[in-house]
Amino acid sequence: MVISGGSSGIGLAAAAALARRGDEIVLLGRNPDRLARAVDVVRTAGGRTPAAYRADFAVLDEVRDVGARVAEEHGRIHVLVNNAGQLASVRRPTVDGFDPTMQTNHLAGFLLTHLLLEPLRAAATESAPARIVTTGSAAEAWGALDVARPGRRQISRWLAYGASKQANLLFTIEAARRWASYGIVPTCFFPGLIRSGFGRRSPLFSLAGTLPLVFRSAQEGAETLVWLATDPAGLVPGGYFAWQRPFGATGRSTDTRRARTLWDSSLVAVGITPGEQPGS
Repeated sequence: MVISGGSSGIGLAAAAALARRGDEIVLLGRNPDRLARAVDVVRTAGGRTPAAYRADFAVLDEVRDVGARVAEEHGRIHVLVNNAGQLASVRRPTVDGFDPTMQTNHLAGFLLTHLLLEPLRAAATESAPARIVTTGSAAEAWGALDVARPGRRQISRWLAYGASKQANLLFTIEAARRWASYGIVPTCFFPGLIRSGFGRRSPLFSLAGTLPLVFRSAQEGAETLVWLATDPAGLVPGGYFAWQRPFGATGRSTDTRRARTLWDSSLVAVGITPGEQPGS
């Protein structure tokens, strides 16, 4: 199982839980120190050392490099978890010229998934489909996503975050349509509000310590992720879940026409020529 954003928070909690089940874990993370600590956590949980790769999703060339390495070194990937995310300032675009939140939360994962499509296809069988699990958010409800220009800069980081979460759902829906014949089941989930380092600079998230009944632990937030990665009941192509149950989303995040437009514009944004890779 390949988990991006696996060096902390929900990603690390899920990695440890899956390792305890006996699953082989591959961690992707940006910070080398946190990644090294995550390796220790997963090793302790599962009894074997996970593979770990460093990549900054705000740099698409690093995503290309890590995707190529993972695909070469892991010929079969049964589960890909697109969990890397951030809530970034809108003041500076990435080196690729995109809004940093949208790039990290959607475009980089979109690119990585295409780069790992062949190992996912190789792992899929009729009785055990491969799975793609993407971490979404109820923030999709306030996103203002231009599906024809997904990387355009936003006026606030929260609008950018909401737009990126709309993109996560639209990606899941379109991937389910395109890749059903490959035996791949994409799903998305909302983990709830989580007590973690994510969004630490936001006043809302700073309330986590004082609202324990509202904010959940990373381990609690990872429960639906683990369920979607392992349970037969989670094999719902294009499904959106929270608390291991179907979860509602706005029409903007589930519109199939918007999903197709976003897919095509995302291909352009990350430099994939349609037809260049399977499923593009």
